[in-house]
Amino acid sequence: MKHLVYYILTLCVLASCRQDVMIVPMEDIDTGGKTTKSEIIGMYLLNEGNMGSNKSSLDYLDLSGKDETVHYYRNIYTDRNPNTVMALGDVGNDCQIYGSRLWLVINCSNKVEVATADSAFRIGKVDIPNCRYVTFKDQYAYVSSYVGSVYSGSSSPLGSVYKVDTLTLQKVDSCSVGYQPEEMAIIDHKLYVANSGGYQGMTGQGYESTVSVIDLPTMKETEKIVVAPNLHHVKVDKYNQLWVTARGNYMNEESSIYWLKTDFDGKMTVGGHLEQPVSDLCIVGDSLYFYGSQWSEVTKKNTITYGIINVRTHQIVSTSLSDAPEINKIRTPYGIIVNPIHRDFYLMDAKDYVSSGELLHFLPDGTFDWKVKTGDIPAHAAFLFKTEKR
Repeated sequence: MKHLVYYILTLCVLASCRQDVMIVPMEDIDTGGKTTKSEIIGMYLLNEGNMGSNKSSLDYLDLSGKDETVHYYRNIYTDRNPNTVMALGDVGNDCQIYGSRLWLVINCSNKVEVATADSAFRIGKVDIPNCRYVTFKDQYAYVSSYVGSVYSGSSSPLGSVYKVDTLTLQKVDSCSVGYQPEEMAIIDHKLYVANSGGYQGMTGQGYESTVSVIDLPTMKETEKIVVAPNLHHVKVDKYNQLWVTARGNYMNEESSIYWLKTDFDGKMTVGGHLEQPVSDLCIVGDSLYFYGSQWSEVTKKNTITYGIINVRTHQIVSTSLSDAPEINKIRTPYGIIVNPIHRDFYLMDAKDYVSSGELLHFLPDGTFDWKVKTGDIPAHAAFLFKTEKR
């Protein structure tokens, strides 16, 4: 009888555990790095979390100088918003700050979470199917979307860009673009969208090779600029040039980076390209910091490169970001962000994709400073300024 009671109690405990969502507590980590007071008081880092695991999480790096050393806080979103169902959700794909709000694009959960920039307290969400990236102009946010379900393959519809009122969080318009649109950039009143065609490529139909141009006042696609297969990132520099990364077809066409510029008629055209794999990039002044990861069918592994491109001359001016041995120990580089004031920089290592990653900090001259454990697949970051400007 005694054993039967114990067995029943055990089953009750297990049943109650299954009904609860496991809450991972916030963790405060002293990095040992020294603080330098500036206009930048912090940095949010969005961890993607492996697809299907519902483990996207948000970390925060305190750069305010209130402590002698820099502190890193893991998993702050759940801690700040304990009543949010399923926490952040499945696959964090972009992290941006606009005005006083923090925008988090959660791809497979089909939503954009919006929170206060200074404290990460949840304000609300915008439901957008298979959303990818977000950018802003005036009072609106623009969110790229695959529209179709994840891995919908040959049956996937054209992608779209949704226009969202940043105050009410209501979708007010949309525009169809190419298949599986990715990152976007705005110059004046035109929105440039990198179309990947990723699902089509995987099913043998061929990747997209175009940048869609949307006229923002009318939210109409006015043209498509042919660039290269499987486009991903697009960033604008201080010369109003667009830098677009192409991932190739993972077989006989390697990844590279292109720059687009306006011609004499004011039309955006391809200016040229560098046969340099660029997986992610960050532009500060004339310097485009990058890392590249190129898969080889011959060696069956990725070749990782780092460097700096001068956006004015379109030349690679450095084939290294650091001589420190720590950079060569990075297993899977997955994100990069550069301090726009001091030019120290951060690299994110996704490791094996299913366990905690790392954030590494380097000084402007490439000297290694510190590293810290993050959530799973650290990939997207945004600096928090004392006064956010639109």
